[in-house]
Amino acid sequence: MAEQLSTPEEIRARIREIYRGNPFMSDYFGISIDEIHCGGATVSLLTVPEKHTNHRGVIHGGVMAALADSVTGVTGASMGRMVVTVSLTLDYIRNCRPGSRIRVTSHVLHCGRTTMCIGAEMYDEEDRLMANLLASMMVVGSFPEIPGQW
Repeated sequence: MAEQLSTPEEIRARIREIYRGNPFMSDYFGISIDEIHCGGATVSLLTVPEKHTNHRGVIHGGVMAALADSVTGVTGASMGRMVVTVSLTLDYIRNCRPGSRIRVTSHVLHCGRTTMCIGAEMYDEEDRLMANLLASMMVVGSFPEIPGQW
């Protein structure tokens, strides 16, 4: 069994290491993990007009959904849980200017043995609310080196 990490710096570094190998987040979308704490995280994306817009020239809703879904895995890992999305509800409120950075900040609403519920809010560069999300996650494993509370 892996020895549990003991400092927030070690835990954050381990979570970043886990997600560094995620080509969907890092290579294709360019999603950054900005902040991690126990039970929450902030991830962001610098939108690229040639890559992240739809045929009308606005940020595609699927890009916003991918950013929202990405924060849920990091949030689960912040409590030592390996999770997969069962349900993701995203309420779109506004879009943003292509070429700008958007961020999403999460918080755990429920953490059980087999499920987690995560809430989050997405903001544009001017701190305007872009979307609310609610995700139901299934716990499919653990990161034994990451404590459930820290």
